[in-house]
Amino acid sequence: MVWSDYFHTMETDRGVKVNLKRHLKRCHSFVLILSRTTIFSPEGRLYQVEYAMEAIGNAGTAIGILSKDGVVLVGEKKVTSKLLQTSTSTEKMYKIDDHVACAVAGIMSDANILINTARVQAQRYTFAYQEPMPVEQLVQSLCDTKQGWDKNYGFQLYMSDPSGNYGGWKAAAIGANNQAAQSMLKQDYKDEITREEAVQLALKVLSKTMDSTSLTSDKLELAEVFVLPSGKVKYQVCSPDALSKLLVKSGVTQPAAEAS
Repeated sequence: MVWSDYFHTMETDRGVKVNLKRHLKRCHSFVLILSRTTIFSPEGRLYQVEYAMEAIGNAGTAIGILSKDGVVLVGEKKVTSKLLQTSTSTEKMYKIDDHVACAVAGIMSDANILINTARVQAQRYTFAYQEPMPVEQLVQSLCDTKQGWDKNYGFQLYMSDPSGNYGGWKAAAIGANNQAAQSMLKQDYKDEITREEAVQLALKVLSKTMDSTSLTSDKLELAEVFVLPSGKVKYQVCSPDALSKLLVKSGVTQPAAEAS
């Protein structure tokens, strides 16, 4: 490469002269495009949004299924080492309000901010209007998979992404291998599915799409939102012992005696 002070150009090994000042300016502009969330590239792309979508694609799979008597969320926990102590707190399932819960996939630090924001918004709405915040109204400002119930529209399942788009779903999957999971959900989902059947379907889909060879309770989280006979909406996280029994009941794993 040859440098010319007089012409402020550089000549490559192929003999092509490039205006260095213009070249550096373009490089600087490209760096700004890459680092800004609100600047479109010349091709009309938002790179930071694409990077966030890529992070979701590499995260543990999360599945949401809408049933006639509730909503089921199942998420894959990434266990990086057997030496890690099992956490008693949930990693992918979060309660937003008494009638709203969400499953997350992607960068957890970003998810925590969204979860805290959603909780504050829900409580402010309840304080101001003395009634639970409509689920879709809350979803509009967030970019994760959320589900819940309200008195106007019943049970609802929403999925949104970092670009701000969202939509209502009967069954949805995000995270790693989401296309395969979505294909299985499309094939096996039925409109009159019960909450118990939705749990079995979610576990079945996750067992066939996870990268892990075996599906155990320490690699999963399961949460449900349903209405009690009293009319109160309940958010419930399945315990590891109960989850192990569900895995056996759904045929995903064998009982301990048979496995040994």
